[in-house]
Amino acid sequence: MASNKTAGIDAVELLKKQHREVEDLFEQFDKLGDSAKDKKKKLADQICNALTMHTMIEEEIFYPATRAAGGEEEETEDMVDEAVVEHASAKDLIAQIQDMSPDDDLYDAKVKVLSEMIDHHVEEEEKEMFPKTRKLKLDMQILGEEMKARQLEIEAAQ
Repeated sequence: MASNKTAGIDAVELLKKQHREVEDLFEQFDKLGDSAKDKKKKLADQICNALTMHTMIEEEIFYPATRAAGGEEEETEDMVDEAVVEHASAKDLIAQIQDMSPDDDLYDAKVKVLSEMIDHHVEEEEKEMFPKTRKLKLDMQILGEEMKARQLEIEAAQ
């Protein structure tokens, strides 16, 4: 039985909600001037933590479920493989940003490139992967509850 915090959550809707939250953080970052270094660092850290949590949930729960439900279908396999590779690139950039300060050369540029990478990834997921995943034999409510529970665990550990 799902707790009240995880009840009634569709897996795809949960991921889309996380996408919108990260997009909002990137927009806030973009609006900051060069002198807002403390705010930039705080926002960049929020972005990195949100993306880390999001990628963990997708890689641990959503992608394996999508892969399994897709069976031997090559298109599903390729789609999930590409998403995993995109995550690896984003994680590399996240690690670089987390090790930097807003005073460092290329800090803003790295956050901007991360934003662009995430925009591309989100567009592919929302236009290609999510519609295909919805056609597979997956219970999106149960999957969503499992993903939300994992999100709460990760957030509590951060």
